[in-house]
Amino acid sequence: MIAAPSGAGKTSLVRALMEHHRDLGFSVSFTTRPRRPTEVDGRDYHFVTRERFDQMALDGEFIEHADVFGHGYGTGRRQVEQALAAGQDLILEIDWQGARQVRERLPEAIDIFILPPSRAALEQRLRGRATDSHAVIARRLSESVAEMRHWAEFRYVVVNDDFTRALADLEAIVAGTGTALRADRPGLGQFAEGLLA
Repeated sequence: MIAAPSGAGKTSLVRALMEHHRDLGFSVSFTTRPRRPTEVDGRDYHFVTRERFDQMALDGEFIEHADVFGHGYGTGRRQVEQALAAGQDLILEIDWQGARQVRERLPEAIDIFILPPSRAALEQRLRGRATDSHAVIARRLSESVAEMRHWAEFRYVVVNDDFTRALADLEAIVAGTGTALRADRPGLGQFAEGLLA
């Protein structure tokens, strides 16, 4: 599971990780949010109506689901179960709420939180997307602090201050050699406090 506040670079890092590790599967989430111009249904997300999403949740078709920024996001139970049954490692790109649900159902799952190097960098990345309105960006920035407060719930934390280094850190965790990236490592708590202050 890989989680991060909006704008921390999670999606770009996951895509690069997938390119380097073709053996990793990727769980395409379901969402009710509108599709962005560059997104492809079935590749980036399964875009569904709110009604369909709510019915799927009622029918137990999600291993986790949550509302984020007013839109539903969920991980399909069938896809995860099929991958695990086949012995395939699967990446779930989810938020902290979803990670909590998955931890309850799959305690063996490895969870990683990605932090930005600073709030200024987070804002710059969000504005650089040029896909959201100023109001949406402002809301995402204010909610990012609340999201980042959950970093310590994760086993591993990667700080995306340099893309190449952050990708190497993710690869180390996937390879089982990421002990130095554990959330309880010295100095990380102080860095996170500064980020959240």
